[in-house]
Amino acid sequence: MRFWKFLLAATVVVYLAALAIVALSWVHHLKLSAQWKTVWSFELDPGARVKPETQNAALKKKIKELQPKGVYILVDSAENRLYLKKDGQTVKEALVSTGSGVVLVEPGGKRSWVFDTPKGEFFVKSKIQNPYWVKPDWAFIEENEPIPKKMEDRVEAGVLGDYALGFGQGYFIHGTLYTRLLGRNVTHGCVRVADKDLEEVFKASKIGTRIYIY
Repeated sequence: MRFWKFLLAATVVVYLAALAIVALSWVHHLKLSAQWKTVWSFELDPGARVKPETQNAALKKKIKELQPKGVYILVDSAENRLYLKKDGQTVKEALVSTGSGVVLVEPGGKRSWVFDTPKGEFFVKSKIQNPYWVKPDWAFIEENEPIPKKMEDRVEAGVLGDYALGFGQGYFIHGTLYTRLLGRNVTHGCVRVADKDLEEVFKASKIGTRIYIY
């Protein structure tokens, strides 16, 4: 009789221990599931989310900090537009002509020229009223004329309009006689602007004014 009581008590103890182990395993499983859900669900704490409006405001602020201060010139060579800017605001917009991209090869193939408007950041290096053009070699080769030996034979007045802003390596933002061609990519690399538009740009610019061409 005692033996059977002992066996019954032992069975109850083993059963309760098994239940305890199962319960602990289930609790552990629930904890792991919660941890994996947190890791893989990518759910953000609603209180920590940044609203799109806040992100946009921060981005606009960053862009504004990167914008040049004061007066500067933008030239869009794809759309053939010039923008005179002051502290990020457009003061003047003008139709222009920029480089044609044509390649000229000297007879014999010794030299060649690509008539593109250069891209990048530049600075106004010279301001000239009533400029004259000192024609380079390619201008004579293009017209099938002999290249002159005397400098005075290269000088031509009146073709660059009333104003010119030089920005290096022979390139200018200058006036033009060919206003009907504005809006087209037809130049040898310079930026042509109607005199009435260029006058305001000329007066607002100074030596060192930034020029951005893209």
